[in-house]
Amino acid sequence: MSDTSMNVNPGETQRVEFSGNAKEWFGIWIVNLLLSIVTIGIYSAWAKVRTKKYFYNNTSIAGRNFDYHATGKQILIGRIIVIAGFIAFTLLSAVPFLNIIMALALLAATPWLIVRSLQFNARMSSFSNVRFNFSGKMGRAFVVYVLLPLGLYLAVVAVGVGGGFLAGQSGSVAIGVLAGLAVLVILLFAVPIVDRAVKRYVINHHALGKAAFSFDAGLSPFVKALSLALAWIVLVLVVSGVVFGASFAALGDAFSGLEAGDEPTAGQLGLIGLFYLLFFVAFLPAGFIYQALVRNVMYDNTQLEGGHRFRSTVKVGPLMWIAITNAVVIVCTLGLMLPWAQIRMQAYLAAQTFVIPGASMDDFIGEQQAAGNAIGDAYGDLEGVDFGVGL
Repeated sequence: MSDTSMNVNPGETQRVEFSGNAKEWFGIWIVNLLLSIVTIGIYSAWAKVRTKKYFYNNTSIAGRNFDYHATGKQILIGRIIVIAGFIAFTLLSAVPFLNIIMALALLAATPWLIVRSLQFNARMSSFSNVRFNFSGKMGRAFVVYVLLPLGLYLAVVAVGVGGGFLAGQSGSVAIGVLAGLAVLVILLFAVPIVDRAVKRYVINHHALGKAAFSFDAGLSPFVKALSLALAWIVLVLVVSGVVFGASFAALGDAFSGLEAGDEPTAGQLGLIGLFYLLFFVAFLPAGFIYQALVRNVMYDNTQLEGGHRFRSTVKVGPLMWIAITNAVVIVCTLGLMLPWAQIRMQAYLAAQTFVIPGASMDDFIGEQQAAGNAIGDAYGDLEGVDFGVGL
């Protein structure tokens, strides 16, 4: 897609445009799929490049499009390194005493892998011929991705196990209930704390050319998003318990019979099917509730140096509808409608994303280009370590 840019006045809201179409993308997707199968997965590195270039090139702001500059060779080399490391880790972990050392080594290597992934994806991406950059340090990555989640996990385990032990020793139901409530409260804050920390680390260390991004949002919007998601789960479970309470009483027998190898009755199969259906009705929408609300918080609280702001207006209902109907169509067509589903989702997310320039976009882009951008040249041989770490 050519870059037919237009000047934009400060404060003039610009919607992110996505011009991809399902027919065109299907042609690229099916070739990627067939060549990846024929080459036993080797071509998938080049397929990833073609995929990213298509979606980047067809995404634009005020006529200026994004681009992806990695090569299949870079990504293939990165994958070979990761696979070789995984094989070595697996073999050495089977040796007594070495398994502990390897587990600690993997824990220590996690920040390096994450930072390399973020660097690669940023530096291989550009907007209007200006490269992105990521300057995060491994020490902070270790805190955000390892120490913080591990500490909160240990807190949950300690409270849960400790409370359960005390309740068992004392025979007090109240202690058990209090321990359960304490675990829920910790989880209610633990997930938002980790999620916010990750987003702050990733966004605050990204830049477009020389202009840095910044993200600063309070914890309360994250807690609110998770609270609403959990409220949906509780509502579904309570309503289903009231409506199907008598039927659910027989669920234990149905699952016990399956574990014992007994032939299930039609009624038992129906109960098990109902159980899984309600599970998805409870947890799948909850995920979309959290995703939509947090995405809006993330964009609304992010700025690009120069006073450029962002806005997201994703709604839970439409996002959930698109995701669920996409899944149904993909399953019913045995995966052949996956390109259509991908285009549909991308088009919706782009249409709900806006940029509010703080200055003339022409002047801003001109400043970044004039400042020089050696990122592409300096990291042209960066291996494509990519674990999908991002936002």
